[in-house]
Amino acid sequence: MGETNKEKLRFGIIGYGFMGHTHGRTLQQLDDAEWTAVCEIDEHQLTGIPENVKIYRDMDQLLADENVDVVIISVPNHIHLETVVKAARAGKDILCEKPAALSVKEFDEMMAVVKECGVKFTVHQQRRWDKDFRKAKAVYDGQSLGDIYTVQSMLYGFNGNMHDWHIYPQYGGGMLYDWGVHLLDQMVWMVGSPVKSVYADVRNVINKDVDDYFKIILRFENGVTGEVELGTYFLCDKENWFERHWFIGGNKGSAYIDGFMPEGKIVRTTRLLTNVPGEITMTAGGPTRSFGPPAEGLIVTEPLPDVKTEQIMYFDNFIKGIRGEEEFVVKPEEVRTILCIMEAVRESSRTCKAVELKP
Repeated sequence: MGETNKEKLRFGIIGYGFMGHTHGRTLQQLDDAEWTAVCEIDEHQLTGIPENVKIYRDMDQLLADENVDVVIISVPNHIHLETVVKAARAGKDILCEKPAALSVKEFDEMMAVVKECGVKFTVHQQRRWDKDFRKAKAVYDGQSLGDIYTVQSMLYGFNGNMHDWHIYPQYGGGMLYDWGVHLLDQMVWMVGSPVKSVYADVRNVINKDVDDYFKIILRFENGVTGEVELGTYFLCDKENWFERHWFIGGNKGSAYIDGFMPEGKIVRTTRLLTNVPGEITMTAGGPTRSFGPPAEGLIVTEPLPDVKTEQIMYFDNFIKGIRGEEEFVVKPEEVRTILCIMEAVRESSRTCKAVELKP
């Protein structure tokens, strides 16, 4: 495309599973979008489609449809490369589901074709607009915690089991490809500094063939350490445990953010102990000056920053990016960086060693 106009962008969806249905519902909410076509090989998935949307069973036929300007690619992960290449050669602008590719090599191959064909391309990293993440980012960007030394991002579940094609490694299944790409993207975009090294533990706790637990430690050039942990069988009876959790620590306070509809606080102390030995506190664990219960009034809290965000805002940016009115928030070079980190994660877990990332 490449032309700037205010006509509705006409979208075709290739792959109408869970995310395809989600995209279909979203497109119907957008004033500047028209859903004109869908392609799906499983007839049982072809539900909830408006009458004016043309149904295809072959992606080549949809890509030949002149009433499609943009394609949303929501096929299983292992078909992304083939689909992106076909869409680019058909002259369609592209929104690809994450992870864009199963390897950096695959991503480089698809981007070479995208550039050759002169089409626009980005990836559906819509969780940059999640409320919990935007709260955490507002705290980080606000610098009210002083020099930040740690940012921790956590997500826990209780069921353990994968589903559908996600149980097959050859299809790009597992939690690192599913949620890891989101959590890493959030962390790296927030900190805004190159990653120096990666250390990771990736495990199959419940599932035989695909990962369902990981803990990833990222060392950034600006001195921040990022920790990302996900477990699908990570049990606790604390209230709202099976939700998103953030902790951000600095030398002037900390912040915690819990839940997809986030709650939390900024936490500070009214004073710090001096280097002169103070009064020893006796606790059940023994004498201490740094631990144990704080004195009354020592811990004070502040509310988290207000944020206004919805995932649908991703499409506001996408449509403006297609029209040339602004840059895509999710840039291909950022997508490639996350894929490089994911490859380092697997290497580190396999070797039990930290992996240094090249500049």
